[in-house]
Amino acid sequence: MLALITGASSGIGYEIAKELDKKGYSIIAIGRNKERLEKLKKECKNDVTIEVIDLANKENVELVVNKYINADIDILVNSAGIGAIGDFNEIKLNQELEMININIVALHILTKAFLDKMLKKNQGYILNISSSAAFSSGPLMTTYYATKSYVYRLSCGINKELKKQKKGVSVSVLCPGPVDTNFNNNLNIKFSVKPISAEYVAKYSIKKLFKKKQVIVPGIKNKCAVFFSKILPESVLSGFIYNVQAKKMSS
Repeated sequence: MLALITGASSGIGYEIAKELDKKGYSIIAIGRNKERLEKLKKECKNDVTIEVIDLANKENVELVVNKYINADIDILVNSAGIGAIGDFNEIKLNQELEMININIVALHILTKAFLDKMLKKNQGYILNISSSAAFSSGPLMTTYYATKSYVYRLSCGINKELKKQKKGVSVSVLCPGPVDTNFNNNLNIKFSVKPISAEYVAKYSIKKLFKKKQVIVPGIKNKCAVFFSKILPESVLSGFIYNVQAKKMSS
């Protein structure tokens, strides 16, 4: 059994790799931090293949596809993702394009390529990491929220198509709220509520993945937040989110 995981050098991707290792899966771990990937390899009992590569470069994504397309991947986890906080007009364009390339383009290419291979054997799982950010606009993190909305909509649409076709492959989308990861440290932000652990999110998401759950939302508080985001007027919701993000920036 083999799983390919992007963003495996930290956070949710790192913990998912360890969780799948416990279940007997060999891992292809893709990330940008060689030291962290080597640490992951030492912590796993099964075989771990390390790929230190930057998925912001489309050519690198295609290299991954070409190298592993015939590796009989059973599970694909698209966990690589980056963010940026600040007013839209002040964030550098190159920074946003890098975010779009990692959060959307790389995920889209990998999903399409490995889904095609899974369909040929009519079995497999794809887990795309989105966020509770997918359910609203996100002033002060506008581009990040938009990328996560793309991941959410893409995953739900594909999964519905597969169900209608009665295929043995499923696409799940993970939508966590605040999670204690390096993602927050990189943005230099602090949450107003206590984040849940990446380890808990990984265990919960893998459990739901194997049950072919389409949308995976870990934690009661997060489930409530998602519920209210669907019923509140956008003007009210975006105003609330702006205030939350502003506090993160000033903390």
